[in-house]
Amino acid sequence: MKNDSSLLGAIHYRRSVRVYDENKEIDSEIVKKCIQQAILAPNSSNMQLWEFHHITAKDILAKLAVACLGQSAATTAKEIVVIVVRKDLWKLRVKTHISYLTKLFGVKLKDEYSGREKFALNYYKKIMPFAYRDFFGIYGYIKYAISWLIGVFKPSYRQLRKSDMRIVVHKSAALAAQTFMLSMAAENYDTCPMEGSDTLRIKKILKLPSKSEINMVISCGIRKTEGVYGERFRIPFESIYKQW
Repeated sequence: MKNDSSLLGAIHYRRSVRVYDENKEIDSEIVKKCIQQAILAPNSSNMQLWEFHHITAKDILAKLAVACLGQSAATTAKEIVVIVVRKDLWKLRVKTHISYLTKLFGVKLKDEYSGREKFALNYYKKIMPFAYRDFFGIYGYIKYAISWLIGVFKPSYRQLRKSDMRIVVHKSAALAAQTFMLSMAAENYDTCPMEGSDTLRIKKILKLPSKSEINMVISCGIRKTEGVYGERFRIPFESIYKQW
């Protein structure tokens, strides 16, 4: 049991728990609170292209356990959180940001906006559409080629292909996933991010649109002692730390 309520305590307490105590319940409201904390995670351009599916219904949990290949982290879980990437919602998010900024700055004539206000509005009116708009991957490669041409003469952002933008949104969702798991650890709740899963089946179970993608499936519960597989092992810090 974790006694230290600090961030460092949560970091050390968090482990990927493979077996949960089926006799110990967890509070769904606390899990929901941890998801609310997860959405405070940093994310690319604050686009928030994610959804959090909080599964508490036993019939859906049973189906997800099968889709997670029957691994014990799923079959013994009390609840499951599925983090879904929604890159397809980028236009809606852009409109939401523009609406928020217009309300924040007030409706003005074009020359009445400050430089900072103009930049913020143009960021979502022009830059985000430029970054996310694509046509069967073709437009992405055109943007990619332009960025590399510019990069010959000065620093240029080059990750503009469809595959690059997919990585961007998944990185943002992963930051939220880690924030969620640390929030759960701070509550003395346990989690396990499960890679082994049939994501197509999970999308069907949750009735997700075809363009959505599963970022992470996280089981939740309270650990059994045997659910933590030994002491934490990490590659020696000196092997991976490079100071310049």
